[in-house]
Amino acid sequence: MSLHKEVSLLGTIKWRMLFAMPTGASGLSMAAGLVLIGMGPGGVAGMTRAAILAAKNANYRRYEAYTALWSDDDLADLESEIGHIEKVMRPEVEDPVELLRLAKSEVVALLVVGDPLQATTHVDLQLQAEEAGVDCTVIHGISITGLVTGAIGLSNYKFGRQTTLTYPYGGWVATSPLEVIAVNRMQGLHTLALLDLDPTGEGVGGQVPMQPKDAANAMFLMAKKLKDSYEEMSDESTFDKLKIEACKKICEEINSLMVVLCSDMGAPEQNITYLPLSELSNAEVGCLHCLVIPAKLGDVEDSAVRRWGKE
Repeated sequence: MSLHKEVSLLGTIKWRMLFAMPTGASGLSMAAGLVLIGMGPGGVAGMTRAAILAAKNANYRRYEAYTALWSDDDLADLESEIGHIEKVMRPEVEDPVELLRLAKSEVVALLVVGDPLQATTHVDLQLQAEEAGVDCTVIHGISITGLVTGAIGLSNYKFGRQTTLTYPYGGWVATSPLEVIAVNRMQGLHTLALLDLDPTGEGVGGQVPMQPKDAANAMFLMAKKLKDSYEEMSDESTFDKLKIEACKKICEEINSLMVVLCSDMGAPEQNITYLPLSELSNAEVGCLHCLVIPAKLGDVEDSAVRRWGKE
């Protein structure tokens, strides 16, 4: 499916979606262009047939490895299925000169873990392709944002703004993720918190997926820093006052704060654990994790998450 911009007789801009005919290198003939392919959360079995076929038929296959990762074994299985894959990092995607150059005359598949338009980076790439006159086709995949809410049993309607827990870069601690969680909770909204992959923050390689103990440490450091900065927070608006109240409340309750640890979702080794933040450091390690921080639970939600309690 491609996005094409048209200008109507009245001068308004319209977008139309075109479904590309999958053709190309392995026998079917596909027009040149860029194909953004959602790989799903992990493993070839979690990809759609359309995604596998499009990747197999591409002339070039690039795997974007800085917003999310597959295991080396899963990548090797995929490569044996679709052909040679090259890894690209943040610079090649945010400044896609080479990708777009190739896509003007060949089919280039950019393989993205989860759904290819979940990150703003890939939406920007889609727009850059359109500006460069390169057809851009999207094949969606299963996203962690849709997978997690159903898997743990919380109402999708009660989730607020999403955030990402980051590593303390060079000793600098960002408190904004905990602020997001605090305000969501105050409004009765659950929070999905993704975990950082890059201790350097540069997105050029050396990815180290954040583990449960790292996430716990990051949240405790955020709470400590927030406690020391209440007086510096703006209190001019009603929202500002609510935010300060929310931050004070979450910092007071930080040790007993209940979280849902979601590990390797969508993979055979998927694991879900409901536990207090103070015990998160002792949780089992895995490949990729995320956290859900519940707000006030309904009766069904409460029964659902208690299934994942530590025994």
